[in-house]
Amino acid sequence: MSVSRRTVLGAGAAAVPVLSSGGARGVAEPGLRDADPESAPRITDPGAYISFTGGAFSLVGAPVVVSADDHPGVVRVAADLRADLERVTGIRPGATIAPLAVLVGTIGRSPLIDGLVAAGRLDVTGVRGKWETSLQTVVEHPLPGVAKAFVIAGSDPRGTIFGVYDVSYGIGISPWYWWDDVPPARRTGVWVLPGRFTQGTPAVRYRGFFINDENPALGTWAPAHFGPGKAPGYPGGFNADFYARVFEVLLRLKGNYLWPAVWGRAFAEDDPENHRRAADYGVVMGTSHEAPMMRGIEEWNRHAAGGRDPYGGTGEWSYLRNAEAIRAYWRAGVRRMVDEGFEGVVTLGMRGNGDTGLPDGDGIELMREIIAAQRRIIEEETGRPAAETPQVWTLYKEVQRYWDRGLRAPDDVTVVLTDDNWGNIRKHPSPAEPRGGGYGLYYHFDYVGAGRNYKWVDTANLRNVWDQLHQAHAYGNHGLWVANVGDLKGNELPTEFFLTYAWNPGRWDIDRLGEWERRYARQNFGAEVAGEAAEVLAAYGQLQARRKPELLNRRITLSDTGQVVYDDRQTPFSFGHRELERVTGEWRELGRRAARIARRLPEATQDAWFELVGYEVAATANLYALREAEFTNLLYAGQGRAATNDRAADAEQALLRDFALADRFNSEVAGGKWRGFQTQPHIDYGDVDRYGPNAPWQQPEKDNVALPDVLFPAVRRIEVPEAAGLGVWADGAEDAEGAGAGELPPFSPYQTRPQQFVEVFNRGRTPFDYRVESSVPWLVVDRPRGRVERQVRVEVRVDWSRAPGGRSSGALTVSGAGESVTVRCVAEQPTARGPRGPRGLRGFVEAGGYVVIDAEHHDRVVGRWRRLAGIGRTGAGMTAWPVTGGWGDSAASWPRLEYEVSLLSAGEVTVWAYLSPRNPSLGSPGLHYALSFDDDEPRSVDITAGADDGLLNAVWARNTSDNVNRTATRHTVTAGTHRLKFWSVDPTVVVQRLLIDTGGLTPTYLGPLESRRL
Repeated sequence: MSVSRRTVLGAGAAAVPVLSSGGARGVAEPGLRDADPESAPRITDPGAYISFTGGAFSLVGAPVVVSADDHPGVVRVAADLRADLERVTGIRPGATIAPLAVLVGTIGRSPLIDGLVAAGRLDVTGVRGKWETSLQTVVEHPLPGVAKAFVIAGSDPRGTIFGVYDVSYGIGISPWYWWDDVPPARRTGVWVLPGRFTQGTPAVRYRGFFINDENPALGTWAPAHFGPGKAPGYPGGFNADFYARVFEVLLRLKGNYLWPAVWGRAFAEDDPENHRRAADYGVVMGTSHEAPMMRGIEEWNRHAAGGRDPYGGTGEWSYLRNAEAIRAYWRAGVRRMVDEGFEGVVTLGMRGNGDTGLPDGDGIELMREIIAAQRRIIEEETGRPAAETPQVWTLYKEVQRYWDRGLRAPDDVTVVLTDDNWGNIRKHPSPAEPRGGGYGLYYHFDYVGAGRNYKWVDTANLRNVWDQLHQAHAYGNHGLWVANVGDLKGNELPTEFFLTYAWNPGRWDIDRLGEWERRYARQNFGAEVAGEAAEVLAAYGQLQARRKPELLNRRITLSDTGQVVYDDRQTPFSFGHRELERVTGEWRELGRRAARIARRLPEATQDAWFELVGYEVAATANLYALREAEFTNLLYAGQGRAATNDRAADAEQALLRDFALADRFNSEVAGGKWRGFQTQPHIDYGDVDRYGPNAPWQQPEKDNVALPDVLFPAVRRIEVPEAAGLGVWADGAEDAEGAGAGELPPFSPYQTRPQQFVEVFNRGRTPFDYRVESSVPWLVVDRPRGRVERQVRVEVRVDWSRAPGGRSSGALTVSGAGESVTVRCVAEQPTARGPRGPRGLRGFVEAGGYVVIDAEHHDRVVGRWRRLAGIGRTGAGMTAWPVTGGWGDSAASWPRLEYEVSLLSAGEVTVWAYLSPRNPSLGSPGLHYALSFDDDEPRSVDITAGADDGLLNAVWARNTSDNVNRTATRHTVTAGTHRLKFWSVDPTVVVQRLLIDTGGLTPTYLGPLESRRL
């Protein structure tokens, strides 16, 4: 017997819980505001009432009993609990009543539970009548012949299911136990603590994910593992056995809602049992933003061709030209939902076929007519007012323009707002427009489209995700949240956090994210390594947030006319400041840290570690090493270095390591369970000659079939002559033209940049002796003479005790192989000095013609600000607080940060502000900050100028690809100490760094290291 859809959904999407202030551990807990504090159950973290040292009830061997009259999903989850207890204790529980028993059931559905309530044995205060709320408690003498029972009761079937899986979590079962082969710790004793416990009511009513962009990885693996789809001619479809595993992990994560896979797949057709399986599990089904009325777009594509469709129409996906057929198609989708009795949230509206704009144009009246026709169909097919069936209208990409131009869906419809596909929300609910149906959020951890696909490994920085989800929560968005998780496997951590946060946003402040990561690590790898593993996960997220790995061969610049220019044959990182070396070294060190943890883990946990952490860390670190070798090879080839071919070999070896890591994933992990999964290309992006004009953004593929990776750009090999040849490359040079006479970056006693150097290299195969001579006594090298086989790096320093004040010049002469090269050097030393250093210099001091400030290192705070640790590409960010604003429109009311800086010369300076790449999400044009020096008038800047987050234009793509928004203001200053002031004009601005260019700042991706602060 399945639960009635009308009963479950009777309240509609309007019944959105409101956060209240109660709860354990300071958690703002929704859903218990009306409960008597004396009788309401205690709100806990998942499984916090489970003990391994003693308690009120032993779970070892206790039967798990459920009424056959309960929802099928509840009966099924009781069996899962028996299996989970056996995994942990080694003892399989029975299913029939005993003196000590676990009783599972739904209030109002289970005769077992209702009997306990009626007899006064079970107090369901604070749970009954709630949405998806559970109770865990030990009851004495609940039934004749039962001395003690552990009762898991739910307010509705999903409340019961979540309550049972919460127990599984508490005893040590990872939600990912099947998807990532996570073994639980074996326990000889498992107890329930005394008390009445709940995990509260979810803040967001519908919480789920979208399986998308699933070719080649999931699309290759799933039909091979579970068997082909059952639709004739479509063996790549995903069947009910596959979806059963998806539904289970969704429910274990306390999610309730799914958009099924769509790349050439049709959920309803690929297995006629798919909808029934969803109903039996208790999962709410939806369809994506491009698939209205409970029908996947592939259902149309499979049957509408050659100028015909099954509904007597022309086969066009056009409401203007084929309206009658399309309405019939939609009607069949709603009728199927009614006839098959599954829960559904109906998508309204219409987009073009293939994730595009509507071919009929974007007229508001047409869209209003479409939505009205859809709601008439819903009423006619359900026999009820449309408001009693949950519906969503998703403002994805171009659809948001309808809203911005004034179109509104009926009040009971949940309006789903979206991010820009790169994790930056485009619009928040306006406090002036409350809706009965509330608002929702569609968010991305995977994407195919403008800029470049990112779908290989997890690239989410939880600190950034937290900031965006917190904003959604703060602006009252609690109706429906869904995340695009790509293949699902590979995005486990952000998926779990997304659903955890949606359940209880108040529990997880940004300062608690380390705790959340430790909990995640402990659940999957054990307590012994949880702390270290959590640190690796946090570092991984921040390093990945610098740039998607698919974009490591694209440099984005601006032309002289301000046009965005892509170069897919360049590293985005600079050779100057040793930037490419430094970022590669950071990844290499993270790889070593992850490997050290892996060596400490037991054999049983090795597969889980590799699947959840080891592969993504090792493979990304290797990709950085590959790119460093590749682009260094191309530089060397232009300089004619003898080491050129060595770097080519290094890059080729890194490609082989990439293949080997994937092969281990496919062939060795879990005995070959994941064969065919790790097949996502990630290196050959931009290779137009190999796979066509879509190469700048699309994955390497031909005829919709992914291609194996090759090195792109290709490495170069050169003929190296026998005779020795002297070459010299000065630090700071970015190309092959820098090989020869040059100039080192200026020296300063306050510099923080890596030490300047020259590389003495051989252009031939015969080694030679070299010598470096200085023209002045204060210019010192660490290796003044030696022998060069391939190359030698010589670091250059200034002896400041011997250097004259002010600006001084010198030169190095490098000799060898019968040749000499001169490298110019400049030292800049402030002249006025006191006993503790230079007089009058305070704060961040200019060196080398620039000042760099990390935003968190302010000297004064005016207004309320929040430090967002780890959100930036290089560190923390700062944002004015709260994110809902509340300050006025005048500069006097704007929150600001102040920084003391010392500049060594007068004139015009350029201040670059590095901000998180946010969108104008608050309904007003633009997103603004302001800058000033001292008491000057603040200069306001719109960071979104020129960017279009709906059309996804090149300016927007530059901001999101670089994962930073760089804007500049120009100011005229005197030499000396100044106050640089950063003002938050609008809420949601996140500032990461400020760079003052006094004439010496050279292009880098991340910006130089932070300046010295006195």
